[in-house]
Amino acid sequence: MTISRRSLLIGLPLLLAGCQSMPNQQAMYSDVTTEPFPLKKVPLDKIKPELRRQEVAYETAYSAGTVVVDTPGRRLYYVLGDGRAMRYGIGVGRNGYALAGNAYIGRKAEWPTWTPTPNMIRRDPEKNLKYAGGLPGGPNNPLGARAMYLYRGGNDTLFRLHGTNQPWSIGEAMSSGCVRMMNHDVIDLYARTSVGDKVVVLQA
Repeated sequence: MTISRRSLLIGLPLLLAGCQSMPNQQAMYSDVTTEPFPLKKVPLDKIKPELRRQEVAYETAYSAGTVVVDTPGRRLYYVLGDGRAMRYGIGVGRNGYALAGNAYIGRKAEWPTWTPTPNMIRRDPEKNLKYAGGLPGGPNNPLGARAMYLYRGGNDTLFRLHGTNQPWSIGEAMSSGCVRMMNHDVIDLYARTSVGDKVVVLQA
């Protein structure tokens, strides 16, 4: 059986269209050398496809620019409008630590300093007391490459949307209450958001 040149030319765009999603994801999660602390590519074989960044259909009453944290679903949505959103996989806080309801982004930071809260120091002084003065940003910082600090009424809730140096934790409930994202994803979300943007945290 032979394939004519015309048939090949007609079928080639369809074949390429069906193969685009994987190379695009590989590019999104490739090595990043432009950061102060370069990022290695994400091992996608260890990240479930549904936890990788992608634009999806998302019908909601929230306006474009709203960040919706679906805690039970382990997903974060950045509302694009017109029934679409950018979806990210997240890691969430253990039971009893998570924020619920409305907040807003009070400030943003690149490669932020991490400082344990007083409660964290009281719960585990051996682990956290040495960082009471703050741990500078870097590859070993638990806040990762970016952080967005959530506020209510002008007050810091001590709840953050941030990166992580443990990409395998995405999809799990294990942090001390904050929402963690893969560093590649938090950089993308950081670029989309502004101080003052609304954040909605949904609980079960």
